[in-house]
Amino acid sequence: MVTDKAGGQTIREALDGLISRLEKTSDVPGLDAQVLLARLLDRPRSWVLAHPEAPLTGNRFAALEALVARREGGEPLPYILGTWEFFGLEFEVTPDVLIPRPETELLVEQAINWLRKLGPGRRELRVLDVGTGSGCIAISLAVNVPGISITATDISPAALKVALCNAEKMDVSGCITFLEADLFPNPLISDPFTLIVANPPYIPTKTLHKIPVYGREPTLALNGGSDGLALIRRILAKAPNRLDSGGLLLMEIEASEGPAVYSLASDAFTKARIHLHKDLAGHDRLLEVQV
Repeated sequence: MVTDKAGGQTIREALDGLISRLEKTSDVPGLDAQVLLARLLDRPRSWVLAHPEAPLTGNRFAALEALVARREGGEPLPYILGTWEFFGLEFEVTPDVLIPRPETELLVEQAINWLRKLGPGRRELRVLDVGTGSGCIAISLAVNVPGISITATDISPAALKVALCNAEKMDVSGCITFLEADLFPNPLISDPFTLIVANPPYIPTKTLHKIPVYGREPTLALNGGSDGLALIRRILAKAPNRLDSGGLLLMEIEASEGPAVYSLASDAFTKARIHLHKDLAGHDRLLEVQV
């Protein structure tokens, strides 16, 4: 229990107690403790670190105990907070959507740079975000590249509700159409796209239960089939007919799947320029196909 000893604790004392408890369930107990306490106090984490001697009043402890108990139970920190930062923006997240991760920012950076290089003289820039989840990719593009038109699909109605809420929060819902679809929208109601972006499920089913987030984040957004490539194969099979001339496909992949994904992309796009981008750790992370 987080206790109100002698009428109160300082922030330093509270943090020390939280870290000791969270070491059993968190890889970063210090960070988790700081973030939880900052949320409780409605202060930036920097303020918490700068005021270690500030007292905590007794009425804070019951609320803090509830938050810590959820984290001790293994619930991901972003779901406890209800929000998570991605690409400098704060997104609402629920257990219906995958938590946005820093490695996906590589895809967003590449997409923004490419869209901006096309310039204002290009005809309407149409973007497809396949499997939008929280909407973090589509919304980040809309915020940073004004004037583009985005279609964002997901097979989960619950995920689409979260994405729409985020788009409205960022004031970009007017340029994003959210559709319930299994990967691609109906071709009869959709023209070719200038850019297709995707962060599909890519964890092999046989290893899914071994990863820490299994059972805590939506399995639908993680399970990539027997070899982790099931959804990637489907996307690569359909993408050539859905990309406009001169278009670009950007797709996040699992670090060990680079050679296999490159081979699949080469079979699907026989005349395209194909490149694998590495993440900051030096692992294959992003497939780029320029048609």
